Amino acid sequence: MTKHLLAGVFIAGIPFCAGSVFAHPITAKPSEAVKASFDIIETSIVTKGDTAIFSTRVRGEAGSEKPVATGNFAGSEVYAYVWPTSLNSSDIGFERDQGIVALAVTFHPDFDDGANGKKNRDAWHPHWVVLNEDKACRGGLKVTDIPEGTKPKLPATWPNVPLLIDSPDYPTRFKSDAVEVSIPLSFLGAIAAASYDGVTAGLKINANLHAPLLCVDNVFKVASGNLSLPGKVTAAK
Repeated sequence: MTKHLLAGVFIAGIPFCAGSVFAHPITAKPSEAVKASFDIIETSIVTKGDTAIFSTRVRGEAGSEKPVATGNFAGSEVYAYVWPTSLNSSDIGFERDQGIVALAVTFHPDFDDGANGKKNRDAWHPHWVVLNEDKACRGGLKVTDIPEGTKPKLPATWPNVPLLIDSPDYPTRFKSDAVEVSIPLSFLGAIAAASYDGVTAGLKINANLHAPLLCVDNVFKVASGNLSLPGKVTAAK
């Protein structure tokens, strides 16, 4: 399923970045066509002790570019550093086989989506998201909608929005050219055998507030060039 969806996204128009190196970590050549703060040059997931560390380095200052606040939820923008993975949605607290599981560090100044009503519009923060193909989205993918009247299995830190999204409070750090998220292996033991990729992207809330509610609108860069998830999780040396 994941491979099929990723192929569909590539066909939908995610650019191939010639010269990417399929290594562990995944490295990519810098591109002047991409804003420096989103121009991925390296992405990795490593385990260290009892922690999985998701990391992305960019050509410029990570996190320095943020969406402009509009004052409206409908049509508002989200910027994100994303790690698509081969994890199953059941590994992060949802039903099995719901779509592509990705960790995303996001900034969106027009709304809050923290767990238990927490405010988070003024800071970069992490989410788990489950993605699915949707041709209505310019980037080919959406964060999966929860149909009205259904009651799927949800994680404890689900932020009470009609999407397969989770709002865990993981330590998230920006330092110069890098963004890093640390996740306890006690929660994410399955990551040790997973594969991954790195993406920077802009998402957008549907102006009509209908499904799809949250679309991938603009992919800035894909670390591998083709969303093939070539990265393999390794233990830190």
